[in-house]
Amino acid sequence: MSLPEPLIRLIEELQRLPGIGPKGAQRLAFHLLRTPREQTDRLADAVREVKERVTYCSICSNITDADPCGYCRSESRDHHVICVVEEPQNVSAIEKTREFKGVYHVLMGALSPLQGIGPDDLKIKSLLARVGNGVAEIILATNPTVEGEATAIYLARLLKPLGVKVTRIAMGVPVGSDLEYADEVTMHKALEGRREI
Repeated sequence: MSLPEPLIRLIEELQRLPGIGPKGAQRLAFHLLRTPREQTDRLADAVREVKERVTYCSICSNITDADPCGYCRSESRDHHVICVVEEPQNVSAIEKTREFKGVYHVLMGALSPLQGIGPDDLKIKSLLARVGNGVAEIILATNPTVEGEATAIYLARLLKPLGVKVTRIAMGVPVGSDLEYADEVTMHKALEGRREI
């Protein structure tokens, strides 16, 4: 006996999520089937609300429900220092340290020629446009991966001729990992030990 069409469709859609394979998608689908209607409605509403209300900041590309985001609007942040990260979730990792008082710029990825991701696929032009507004330092906080390092070197070559100080976070963050998994102490040391490149 085959599964009902709506259940097959749900399994197929769940499989499209990162980290969810066929068996995981099937387990989730059957869990949702057993779950009370009110609970699945809350899940559906939460997904719908995220798609309707959450967007990207027009200045830094971080996720926000108000444009510009709270970091870019804040007068208490140092707008002369920009920390460049690959993904929006990296902002949270740095904020956990409560050490960084500047603003952010989210690239929305890293250079990866093998995956077809080049400079035009990242938010590099908008970063360069921000440099002319009295920016004193750009901190490159890309992930310590081959792609993250390549992106940092590429950005440093673009930014240095513009007369801005370019630094790179120290390698307190384990090589090959993502910033979102670093703990507060590691992120603190990485920011504290950044170096000019």
